[in-house]
Formats: sequence, structure tokens, C-alpha cells
Amino acid sequence: MRILVDADACPVKEIIVRTARRYSIEVIMFVNTCHVISDGYSTVVTVDQHSDSVDYAIANCIKPRDIIVTQDHGLAALAMSPKNFVLSQNGFIYDSSNIDSLLSFRHESAKVRRSGGRTPNPKKRTADEDEKFEKTLIQVIEKVYELINQE
Repeated sequence: MRILVDADACPVKEIIVRTARRYSIEVIMFVNTCHVISDGYSTVVTVDQHSDSVDYAIANCIKPRDIIVTQDHGLAALAMSPKNFVLSQNGFIYDSSNIDSLLSFRHESAKVRRSGGRTPNPKKRTADEDEKFEKTLIQVIEKVYELINQE
């Protein structure tokens, strides 16, 4: 089990590292060349600045029982499998019951932006969202340990 993080704009990196240390889980942070991360625990993979470079690097690195943290619905769709868990920075778990509607919403939002329209900006992050993310991450970690023990 590893935690793979789409870390370019991830606001929960510290929570991920703190939780991973507690469980002795490897963390790999993926960033493009515009970002510098050094937390003393994670392995940092830096990729070029091309569109979706981080997403492709993560998708090519995934192994069974990995936990992937991303806010990108496209990467979530690529990363989903029965042997992996994909969650957002808000503690939302991506799965087959919700990914189609999320991808559809992403597509419609992109069409609006391309035609000159505006979509709403994200709300300011709250402590409750951080707490929810941490609780969900711990639940997912414990679920992966259960699956590993059953194998």
C-alpha cells in the first residue's frame, strides 16, 4: 500500500504525511516543475509542465492496493479499479456509482469556459473539510489493511 498524491494544488499534503507516518505508509507526491515540495517523508516525483503530465505519471505508477488522492475527475477515472481507492482532498471517495456524473459535470463546465462563460470559484477551505478528509483517509487505510489480510 502506498499513497499517491496529485500534489500540485493539494491542500491536505500535511494531513496525508502525518497520517502516513502514523501507519508507516509510503507517500509519493507528484508535482510539475512549477512546484517544490520537501516534507522530509514523502518521495517527490517531478514531471514536466505539460498538460496532464502529473496525471499520466500517477496513472502509470499505480499498483494494487494504492490510495490515490486527487481533485481531478479525469485522473480519478483512470485510477479507479477494484483494487485501489481514489479520494478527493475533501474526503469524497470516487467510485463507479459517481464518476460518470462527475465527468459529465466537468465536461459541461469546460464547454462553458471555452465559450467565454464563467464557472463558480471554489469556496475557501474549512477545518471541517480537513477533518473529514483525515477521517476518510484513515477509514480507507484500514479498509486496505483488511483487504491485504484477507489475501
